[in-house]
Amino acid sequence: MPDTRSESTRPIVSARGVVVRFGDLTALDHVDLDVEPGSIYGLLGPNGAGKTTLIRVLATLLKPDEGSATVAGFDVVDQAPATRTRIGLAGQFAAIDEYQTGRENVEMIGRLYRLGRTQARVRTGEILEAIGLTDAADRQVGTYSGGMRRRLDLAASLVGRPEVMFLDEPTTGIDPRSRLGVWELVNDLVASGTTVLLTTQYLEEADQLADRIGVIDKGTIISEGTARELKATLGGSIIVVEAPVDDLDRYHDLLQPIAHGEIAVDRQHGHVRIPATEGPDTLFAVTTAMADAGLHPTDIDTHKPTLDDVFLSLTDETVEEETAHDEDEAQRTIAAAPGKAGR
Repeated sequence: MPDTRSESTRPIVSARGVVVRFGDLTALDHVDLDVEPGSIYGLLGPNGAGKTTLIRVLATLLKPDEGSATVAGFDVVDQAPATRTRIGLAGQFAAIDEYQTGRENVEMIGRLYRLGRTQARVRTGEILEAIGLTDAADRQVGTYSGGMRRRLDLAASLVGRPEVMFLDEPTTGIDPRSRLGVWELVNDLVASGTTVLLTTQYLEEADQLADRIGVIDKGTIISEGTARELKATLGGSIIVVEAPVDDLDRYHDLLQPIAHGEIAVDRQHGHVRIPATEGPDTLFAVTTAMADAGLHPTDIDTHKPTLDDVFLSLTDETVEEETAHDEDEAQRTIAAAPGKAGR
C-alpha cells in the first residue's frame, strides 16, 4: 500500500524487516525503524549488537538479505546513487589523511562530491569555521588531537549539505571536553534542518541528544521511546546491590522473586540492579532476604532509573562481534561514487 502521509510527516529514514547475515551469524534480525524529519534518533546497544551494520545498510554500503529501507524517499538498494546525494556519514574512525592539512582534507572530499574548485574552497571555509577548526586549518592533520580529528571528519561529512547524517559512535575515544563540542555540533546540525541518526554506547550521550532512542541487541530493536518513556518502564526507583562478582548469581536467584520485574546483573561493575516499584517496601524486602540468607553485600544504594538501568535490564552483556569493516573505505565510497553529493 502506498504511503499517503505528507512529506512533512513521513519518516525520512525507514526500515522494514531488514535482515543481514554474515555466514551463520544474523547481524540484523527483521529490524523495523522510523526516524522523523528534523530529529535526532539514538541507536543504543552493546558492541556487536548490529548498530554499525544497520548504519551501513541505510548508507547504501551493504545490501540486506531481506527487507527494505528508504532514506529521504529513496530505496537504499534500488536507488542507491540518489540516496547518496542526500546523506552524510561519519564512521567510528576518522577517515582523513594525516599528511594533508585540515583544509586540504575537507576540500578534497568536497571535490569528490563533485563541487567545483571554488565552491569546494568556500564551503570548506564555512564548515571549518562552524566546527571551530579555522585556526588549525592549515596544519597537518598528524598534529591534531583525537577530538580535532573527530571534528574534522564530521566537517568532511558535511560538505555535501546532507539531509540525513549518520554518525556511528561519533565520540568514541575522545576526551570529555571534545565530546561536549561534538554534542553541540550535532544540535547545530539539527537546528539547520539535518536529521541525525547516531549510534552510541554512551548512555549519557543518548540521554542528552536523542529525541527518540532505540535499544538494539543481538540484531533486534527490543525497545524504543523517549528517554523518559524508557526510564518509566522500570518504575519509581532502582536498588543497586554491590557484591563480589562470583556471588552475583546467588544474589540474583535470591532476590528475583522479590523484584517486580527482571533483575539486571552487571558483572563488569559487580552490581545487581533490582526494580523497586514499591519503593521502601521493596528495599526492606531485599535487605531482609539478604540478612536471612547470610549474604553481606559490599554496598547498597537506591536511585531514580537512568538509561544505564534501562540498558542493563534489556540487553544481554554477552554479544557476538559484528563482522569488521573498513570504515575509511566505507566513507570514501559514499563520497566518490559518480553523481553523489553526500558523504
